[in-house]
Amino acid sequence: MNLRSLFFLFAACLLCSVAAGQPFPQYTDPQTEEALLRNWCKTLGSDDFGGRKPMTRYEIKTVDYLAGQMKEIGLEPAFGNSYFQEVKTLSTICKPVGGKFRVKGDKKKKTDLLFPDDLVVWTSRATDKVEIRSAEFVFCGFGIDAPEFGWNDFEGVDVKGKIIIAMVNDPGFYDASLFQGKNMTYYGRWTYKFEQAKRLGAAGCLVLHNTAAASYGWNVAANHTGSNMALYDDDTRNAGELGIKGWLHENGCRKLFEAAGVDFEETLAAAKRPGFKAFTLKAKSDIAMTVSYKIEATRNVAGILPGTDLKDEVVVFSAHWDHFGYGEPDETGDRIYNGASDNGSGMAAVLLLARKYAALPQHPRRSMLFFIPTLEESGLFGSEYYCEHPVFPMDKTAACINFDCIAPEPLTRDAVVLGGGACELDNYILAAAGAQGRYVVFNDDNSDGWFFRSDHFNFVKKGVPAVVIEYGKDLVDPAHPNKYPRSDWYHKPSDEYKEDWDFSGTLAHINMMFAVGLNVANADRRPAWLNK
Repeated sequence: MNLRSLFFLFAACLLCSVAAGQPFPQYTDPQTEEALLRNWCKTLGSDDFGGRKPMTRYEIKTVDYLAGQMKEIGLEPAFGNSYFQEVKTLSTICKPVGGKFRVKGDKKKKTDLLFPDDLVVWTSRATDKVEIRSAEFVFCGFGIDAPEFGWNDFEGVDVKGKIIIAMVNDPGFYDASLFQGKNMTYYGRWTYKFEQAKRLGAAGCLVLHNTAAASYGWNVAANHTGSNMALYDDDTRNAGELGIKGWLHENGCRKLFEAAGVDFEETLAAAKRPGFKAFTLKAKSDIAMTVSYKIEATRNVAGILPGTDLKDEVVVFSAHWDHFGYGEPDETGDRIYNGASDNGSGMAAVLLLARKYAALPQHPRRSMLFFIPTLEESGLFGSEYYCEHPVFPMDKTAACINFDCIAPEPLTRDAVVLGGGACELDNYILAAAGAQGRYVVFNDDNSDGWFFRSDHFNFVKKGVPAVVIEYGKDLVDPAHPNKYPRSDWYHKPSDEYKEDWDFSGTLAHINMMFAVGLNVANADRRPAWLNK
């Protein structure tokens, strides 16, 4: 028996002590559990499921399969008599009239912001066109109002009815003494900039792109020239959404600033320092966009294991089901983006945990929701909709444990967890990892904002403690690293199941989170946020 096998068996035995006196359930044999995980990853990542793109025939196959597995495990339907929750969406394709925004600046200067070289724009409204006459532009630095960091880019400026220009990321990217240094806060995400602009009554928001600060090039931002998705509200037709959302290229911003008589370099340098004051540019534009839109429906999938004396409260386990379907072929001609790891492995983890909990001789005190949302890849829309229309109220939701791309992974001594350091959920994770003979690394690196880019974060925004597991780095057997690093398959047709996938680290993570979920479900009170 090799070192990895010995370590894993030792970890599995120790884990029993974490379960607070509960008898350990069936399916604890690593070989049995690995066989289940392999089967689910292989099935959900097969060509038969066509890359699991929402609102195609492959969605029907995927969600029906998941519901069937939940029923077989013994979970109750989460949404009345159904395992499905309908999620209505709006998709828009937008283009500025004439392919540009013409800007009239200071002293009769004029410039054209060209689509898509200088900017890409879209809307989340169900309308045939967007028109904003004499639109004014306001440069608001990072577009952040963060009282806890003593930072407000909107102090003393009125942005109602205007177009906000906000830099991507947050001040910590440029000055490690500010915010959380290189670890991006949610204030740095472009989605926050749009949300804040909407709260303040702005007509629109353009996020100023920078490759280093965004962690991706303009080519990624330019993807928004195609279809852009949003949740759809039948009653309002999304009339309350921003009229304009978009990205502004640095060259486009230079043109706009020059027309307004503003120095680009000096202004951005000032915006990176405390005390910056936002200002309205001496520039206006008659904005007009044509819009084609489509309203469709997709589905979340969820099942419940009812609790006992605290059954009105819940612990959530989540993993998105959607991927990209058919797309651009790779060098082999393969056009199917199977998503075996992303996120067949996450779904497999949720199903295995459901099976393990359902096999307990007595249900945990709190209920458990096994939640497999749609549209994560499009913007976390499935989990966003659930958090607005939950089965259990958010203030009765004890925790969300999310799985995203957790296989293949070799066994590691460390468990890297994004989302730690902020609430008492940490204590459960530390105990479970310690029982496996492992140690925990919280928030190892969030410089690219990864913590904000999977479904657990919508629960965090509602005040629910939530974490997501990352790949470990401290290999138990350095001679056998991961043969399939994420860079080789992430969002590519090569994300396919392989028989030589290593599941030892994956199983360690799942068993660790089994103990965490069980202890949270049986505790007298829910994990609380820490006061900082």
